Amino acid sequence: MHNKETDFEGKINSLKRSDFKPLLNLIPKIQATSWFGKLKGGNKNKDGSICMPYYEENEVVSLFRSIAYDIPIIIPFDWGKWEKGRKIVNNPYFDYQTIDIITICKIITAIVRNDRFCDGALISAFESGLILKLLVSIENQLK
Repeated sequence: MHNKETDFEGKINSLKRSDFKPLLNLIPKIQATSWFGKLKGGNKNKDGSICMPYYEENEVVSLFRSIAYDIPIIIPFDWGKWEKGRKIVNNPYFDYQTIDIITICKIITAIVRNDRFCDGALISAFESGLILKLLVSIENQLK
């Protein structure tokens, strides 16, 4: 019986810097971006229908998600029950240089998957600087 998480960890560990290059190329774009998303909708239309609120993502956020799936660094695991990851991202003093690339990929997975259920979660991770910290940590580990 194969463990999907272990299989993906092996694939990620076999990736080279060149495989991560599209993701790492986003670092200067993220640093130069002043907004990552805007809340839209939430209003009543002239015909009486209601437009529910939603987030419109900046191109860099959408590109990040697409690249994360294309590489792929999205790991199939029970991210909703992953307490270690929750503790890491909720600690404002956590040093992301101290975790390995697998753990970083798990954090990215949790954020991207959570965004499907909680609109704006990925945008929030960009706005807080979390995504940038994760990418810089990957970059430093691949030097």
